Amino acid sequence: MQNIERAILSVSDKTGILELAQALTARGVEILSTGGTAKHLADAGVPVTPIAQWSGAPEILGGRVKTLTPKVFGAILHDRANDAHLADVARLGIPRVDLVVVNLYPFESTIAKEGVTLAEAVEQIDIGGPSMLRAAAKNHRHVLPLCDPSLYADFLREFEGGAISDEFRLRCAIRVFEKTSAYDATIASYLGGNASLSLQLDKFQDLRYGENPHQSAGFYVRAGERPFAQLQGKELSYNNLLDLDSAIRLANAFGEPAAAVIKHTNPCGVARRDTLAEALRAAIEADPVSAFGGIIGANRTFDGDCARAVAELFLEVIVAPEFDDEARELLAKKKNLRLVTTAGAAPAHELRSAAGGILMQSTDRLGGRDAWKVVTERQPTSEELDGLEFAWIVCAHVKSNAIVLTRQSQSSGIGAGQMSRVDAAKVAIMKSLLGTDGTFAASDAFFPFRDGLDLLADAGVRAVIQPGGSVRDVEVIAAANERGLTMVFTGERHFRH
Repeated sequence: MQNIERAILSVSDKTGILELAQALTARGVEILSTGGTAKHLADAGVPVTPIAQWSGAPEILGGRVKTLTPKVFGAILHDRANDAHLADVARLGIPRVDLVVVNLYPFESTIAKEGVTLAEAVEQIDIGGPSMLRAAAKNHRHVLPLCDPSLYADFLREFEGGAISDEFRLRCAIRVFEKTSAYDATIASYLGGNASLSLQLDKFQDLRYGENPHQSAGFYVRAGERPFAQLQGKELSYNNLLDLDSAIRLANAFGEPAAAVIKHTNPCGVARRDTLAEALRAAIEADPVSAFGGIIGANRTFDGDCARAVAELFLEVIVAPEFDDEARELLAKKKNLRLVTTAGAAPAHELRSAAGGILMQSTDRLGGRDAWKVVTERQPTSEELDGLEFAWIVCAHVKSNAIVLTRQSQSSGIGAGQMSRVDAAKVAIMKSLLGTDGTFAASDAFFPFRDGLDLLADAGVRAVIQPGGSVRDVEVIAAANERGLTMVFTGERHFRH
């Protein structure tokens, strides 16, 4: 198999690209690159030839045309076993390119941003990138395409072993066509107003079973994506994956250090503090019985103090952005404990099967305080507003019907998944191990009657936050005024099924 002499590197996602370029340079590979990638590599001391200089064709149209030239595509597409092709490139003075490392403009993340315009979205439709990748994939026997950073490590193992196998070449070519077809489908769906939906998923891992042992299951992700990394412990189960998703979404909803303990996708303890270790202790303290066998989500690096904070508790999974060396060493003693790292960014849309079809919705996101309206005679203090905001964030992540009681940025009692709101209030009060006097209450939807609010007032709740919107809002507001409560309407419901 031929050596790799020349490579094109042009990426939007620069994960791992510097290490890849350094490995190529160390083996004498000439690197051609464009724009931001060329600058990124050159600034790090990697020798780079600008592709415009190499091809003799300058970038034009504000960067819309960088690589769409006969020299670039002739170098990629010519069949090394075809005499006519070889004669053409020899006559035109076109050398060969053996490796194409390209990933695409971030169209999907662009359209996920609030307020993005059509013009902004269109500018993120990649033309040259997919073209180079498809050309390399078509000619994969001679030109290797790498369209995803997750392929770099496998490539380097083969490259440093002396040859790129036919099997790996085919795998990379298939990945290209999966990636580019999914990319085009996303563009078509967006421009068509989501009139169609195309899904291309790879099996990320087999699961031992589904929610129950008699159900088969697997975990699928978009081609080339690796949504998390497991550092230790047993294989993740179907239920673990659901719970860790809930855990990291809730923890990441806070700007300050925060921790959430999850059971069956519902939080049983949540807290934010000055340090993550303090938040962990407070989250566990909120309901230590339910925390047994739970999943913990954290929004900061899990360090040694954090590991000591959970040392005595049996847990299934801890998910965090990263774990430091001390935490890894301490937690390694728990052989079955699963440690998972993930950025945990919520997707732009959520999918689930129902009634023989697929439901799609935009991901639920919390609005800010600007839309809040105080509806009672008593105005909330700044402390009460902060307390209500914490309760509101937690409540938005609890299965409906939900009532959440909190105090001092710590959950006190969580009433989840009840068929009536008054019963959710009863459960929240019953679960309040830290007491209910002086607590803040959040309700994920309006109170249909005053009974739930009266129950909370009887328990000593001092401030309430809810969406409002009931035909009996006037009655509920009157009840709050009678009981001396302050109450805020958010105008935004957060059902969770």
